[in-house]
Amino acid sequence: CQDDPVIMERIKEGRITPRKIPFTLSSKADGEGAYIKDDNIIINIQSNTQQMTLESLALQGKHNIYNSMAAGISGRILDITKQHIQDSLTDFQNIEHRLEHIAVIQGIEFINDSKATNVNAVWYALENMQNDVIWIAGGIDKGNDYSILLDLVKDRVKAIVCLGKDNKHLQEAFSGTVETIIETRSMDVAVQTALYLGSKGDTILLSPACASFDLFENFEDRGNQFKESVNKL
Repeated sequence: CQDDPVIMERIKEGRITPRKIPFTLSSKADGEGAYIKDDNIIINIQSNTQQMTLESLALQGKHNIYNSMAAGISGRILDITKQHIQDSLTDFQNIEHRLEHIAVIQGIEFINDSKATNVNAVWYALENMQNDVIWIAGGIDKGNDYSILLDLVKDRVKAIVCLGKDNKHLQEAFSGTVETIIETRSMDVAVQTALYLGSKGDTILLSPACASFDLFENFEDRGNQFKESVNKL
């Protein structure tokens, strides 16, 4: 990835025999590669370009755009047809419990990201959000450092619904950033509370940043209970 300074520095340090094909979110790659122009992905391999809209990608978010670019470049190098590449990137089915769209109720989108059991995963989830977020988080805290989330939370989160037996660390981390932080002990109450706090156009995101074992069997159980609670609304 041309946007990753560590990768670019390593490339400078060593001699690389294979040809380098960069991909970037900026407006132009150098020579071959993939880049963004006018909300489209442009993939250019041997002066033969392919274009598709960002909106058409099955997986949204900055990290998934990078993944789609890398997959598209690889497909073109292997002489996979442009149509097959486009079909794959637009029809791909996301994995359960990973930024999984569940429903839109009262104009509010519900997203299940129960697999996000660490802070880094939550960072990518929040970075992917385009609307105001009611964030359902909490569980067994593994000594999390929430500081990397502060800017994103300040910018995108309007309320936090804590879900777990002990959310003291989570509350302390964001008490000066988010005005509304509410404690809950069951998924039904967490979902109902989030809906009450939400407004049309908002997103309710289950992205816990913590392990699930205080209230649930595992992250799958937590995600399934979230979906059940949403379906009961």
